[in-house]
Formats: sequence, structure tokens, C-alpha cells
Amino acid sequence: MTTDAAAFKLNFTLAGIGRVLRAIATNQVAGWFPGWYVRITGQTGRGSEPETPAQVAAYFRTCFDDYRARLAADGDIVTCLAGKTVLEYGPGDMPGVALLLLAHGAAQVICVDRFPMLHLSARNAAVLAELLAGLDDAARARVRACLRDPDDPAQGFRPERLRYQVQASGLSELSDAVDLIISRAVLEHVNDLPASFADMYRALRPGGRMLHQVDLRSHGLHRQHPLDFLVWPVWLWNLMFSNKGTPNRWRVDRYRALVAQSGFVDIQVEATHRLESARVEAIRAHLAAPFRTLPAEDLAWLGCWLAGRKPSGATV
Repeated sequence: MTTDAAAFKLNFTLAGIGRVLRAIATNQVAGWFPGWYVRITGQTGRGSEPETPAQVAAYFRTCFDDYRARLAADGDIVTCLAGKTVLEYGPGDMPGVALLLLAHGAAQVICVDRFPMLHLSARNAAVLAELLAGLDDAARARVRACLRDPDDPAQGFRPERLRYQVQASGLSELSDAVDLIISRAVLEHVNDLPASFADMYRALRPGGRMLHQVDLRSHGLHRQHPLDFLVWPVWLWNLMFSNKGTPNRWRVDRYRALVAQSGFVDIQVEATHRLESARVEAIRAHLAAPFRTLPAEDLAWLGCWLAGRKPSGATV
């Protein structure tokens, strides 16, 4: 038996059955008590590894630099963001990217999350202080103008400059209100992708842009093969994970189709990670029905950048 076939068999051992039962039980808890579940599991939106404030600040700078490289080809991100309203899906437990957007000229940032993760603890305030310390004088002054207390980031931001809202649906429910929509490793956790792309289209002003990094990997839910988390039947996967914000498992073909169907133009989809074709074919026969017949190229994608624009003459 090959390693990949063995990975499939693992799901149906006694240990696998125990895993299923635990996952179903905790999924019910997450659905009934989402706030408690987020607190007890220590979710931050960045994974579960221990982090120092300096490491978290470095992560947010990397996120921002990735956006900057794709939004401002000439490097002038301040001109690109000047006067703009930005919507960020899934900011996690602190508005680190939002702070950097405001520091570089954004007029307002609206953060929307499905889970109530925002927590301006002393540790998170230390991260914001690290971010502030790394800015030049002009950028630091822009951020200070957004704070309730310029000398104490832990007091949070003025709501007219940074708004954080929790929606069970994960949708902004905005209309013709923002100029740019961003997310990083968020869309793969969305249960209703058509509704999310419709929400983006509706929220954007005509000519507005969206830019997302999508992580199509298992987020730690595979055993031996990077795609063996696609073995589980859809109904059972949903029973185990639908309330936890774990990956929806949709592959790049689904994202391409939905972006086009939602009305966006100037669509760009760029792979960030790919799996070798031989490894794709080694597990194909074991995959659940929605994935088994996909082209090898689509199954091989383990992440992508996704960009598009709402047509300039569009109506909401």
C-alpha cells in the first residue's frame, strides 16, 4: 500500500472514528457558543504557534508589504490609499493591518469578522506599539490622529477611522461604501462563498478593487498527504467543522468561477503554492466526489492571489 493510500485508510481506523466524534461534538459547541469557543481555543486568526509582540508585528508588516506590492506598482502606496475606505475581511484578534493602512493614507478601515476575536489586551497593545515604533514620523502621525488616546493604543481607535464589526454571516452588508477590499487566508474559511463575493461586489463603489490571498492547504487537518483532508464526504466534513471557521475545502476552480459570475472584471488569479502532479494523482481515487474529477492543475494549487475590479459604470 502506498503512503497516500495509507493516509486515506487512517480516517477509518478506531482513532479516526474517535476524531470524527470529537469533531462533531466540538462543532456543536462552536455553533452554540462561538465567543466562548474562540476564547477557549485561543484563536487569533494567525495560527496557534506562540508569538512575541515583535513577531506578530513582523507578520502584519509582511501582510501589508504583500498588499502594497500588488496595489501600488510604482511603490507610492500613500497616493494609492489616500482618501480611500478599505474593507478588511477576517482581521483576527487585533487590527494590525488596519493600523498600517491608516498609517499609509487610508481614510477609514472597516473590519468584519465572523467571530468575536478582537481583544486589545496588554499584549496586543504591545504589538500595536511595535508597529507604531516602526513607522516614519508622517505615518506615525497619521495613526496617532486615529487613536482615541494618541499616547495609549490600548484605548483603541476612533470609530469614524476604524470600525470593527462582528457578523455571524461574516458579511459586511455594506452597499456602494468602500474603495478596496482585502483579506489574507480568510476566504478559504467562508461557508457561503457565493454570498461573500456578492457582498464584496455590493460593498464596492464602481471602479473599486478587491485583493485576496487564499490559502488552499489543510490548515493542519491533513494526516500524511497534503490533500487527504479532501477525502471526507462533504456532509461529514460540514458536520465536523462548519461552525469552527476551518477550511471550506473549495479549490481554485470554484474561486475563478464565482469571481466571474459575481460581475468582477480585470480578474487575476496567481498561484502561490503548487503540489507535484504525481502526488495529486496518487490520491485522486480516494477524494470525495466534488474533488475527484477536477483537473490535476486545479487540484495542484495550494494557494493563490485573487484580484478583481468592479466595473466603473456598475450599479449596486
